[in-house]
Amino acid sequence: MNVGLSLFAEAIAAQDRPVADVEWRIPAGGDLEAVAALRRLYGHRAAAIDEANAEVVRRLDSGVPLLVGLAPAAEVVPGLGDRTIIHCGPPIGWADVCDPLRRSIRAAVMAEGWAETPDEAGALVEQGEVTLEPANHHDTVVPMASALGPSAWVWIVENRDGGTKAFSGINQGPGETAWFGRETPAAVKRLRFLRDVAGPMLNEAVGAANDAAGNPLDVFAIAAQGLQMGDDVHMRTQASTNLLIRTLLPHLLALDSPARVELGRFLSGNHLFFLNLAMAAASSLTAWAREVDGSSIVTGMARNGTTFGVRLPGSDEWHLAPSPPVGHALYYSGQGPETSAPDIGDSALLELVGLGGPAAAGSPAVAGFVGGTMADAVKLTRDMDQICAGRSSRFKLALLDFRGTPIAVDVRRVVETGITPRINTGILHVSDGSGQVGAGVAVAPVECFRDALLALDRKLS
Repeated sequence: MNVGLSLFAEAIAAQDRPVADVEWRIPAGGDLEAVAALRRLYGHRAAAIDEANAEVVRRLDSGVPLLVGLAPAAEVVPGLGDRTIIHCGPPIGWADVCDPLRRSIRAAVMAEGWAETPDEAGALVEQGEVTLEPANHHDTVVPMASALGPSAWVWIVENRDGGTKAFSGINQGPGETAWFGRETPAAVKRLRFLRDVAGPMLNEAVGAANDAAGNPLDVFAIAAQGLQMGDDVHMRTQASTNLLIRTLLPHLLALDSPARVELGRFLSGNHLFFLNLAMAAASSLTAWAREVDGSSIVTGMARNGTTFGVRLPGSDEWHLAPSPPVGHALYYSGQGPETSAPDIGDSALLELVGLGGPAAAGSPAVAGFVGGTMADAVKLTRDMDQICAGRSSRFKLALLDFRGTPIAVDVRRVVETGITPRINTGILHVSDGSGQVGAGVAVAPVECFRDALLALDRKLS
């Protein structure tokens, strides 16, 4: 039996002798401070933490996120100022904002009508005439380099069991769009189309669909179906998008507006349309879970292209590390690591509720980004199993005998094993504003989880 370096086991096997290779690593990489914290958090504090964790798992697994409609952000998003732009990720000052997010923020300022050019928009932010705040601080989540102003229409998702609501903008679609780090006239025009055309019409259709069904749409019921059709509901949402559009289609056709043709054309070309809605659904559940004090389960995970942050229940504190590069990537022609921006967006919270990386074993499309075989995708899911406290009762993996996807990332397990969440995501150009250059899988930095672990240890002392 070999414990540790597999090289020794391979040498024995090469001699055609039986050997069992036990995978083992030094807890927390031998970090004495982290090991001491783990000893306490797995020791005399474990019973109370495990009890809190069980409640967090219950909330993440049993909460039902319902789509209740759409509205302008200024009308529904709490605490949103008149001259405020909300953005992805943890808090950040304008001087530290990465190039793609900077361009998206300027596009949002122009869409609001506060500036005519990117330079004018940037000057307003730099002079403090426009305030920047994290969307997460306003119960809102946005993907990639998204930024939203008060006039932007947002999805409204309600978790009635927990009394929590969450919001997200309408997905901007492919091409020349601000969420991909573009600030062109076409990108600004798309933001205004979503505000002036798509938002009001989608709200009418959602209202009619809800009335016809007698109840609001269960967002995760759609996601669960999409998962069985090849989605991971993060990098790939084609099936979930199609299911949502199928539900809304009769009501969209019934709208008395010639713009329904333009909206239909937009929807038919937007395979990521469901992404923002899934994110709002996940946020409505993590917000409920965040109320459980004393838990070691991660209930916030976001990146702004400069920093990667995590949050634990019972605290608004962000634990930060530099935003990592996106690896295991497939690039567009002429692109590569040297043209790629670091990981960005709030969509990483999907990995906390059993979607994205935890659901990789159900998505052949994701396999192409993690090694090319379904065995590689299964390994990604099983790695997530090692750091999660539970399994989903609604998101099932056919390839693994319909067992649930891993949910509830436990910061103790992350630091102990050194395994961090894998996040299925797109890649933006680092500096020239040309938009998306590929897609891949980002590996969350362990440093922010270590900081969160030590903060929990201090809090419970």
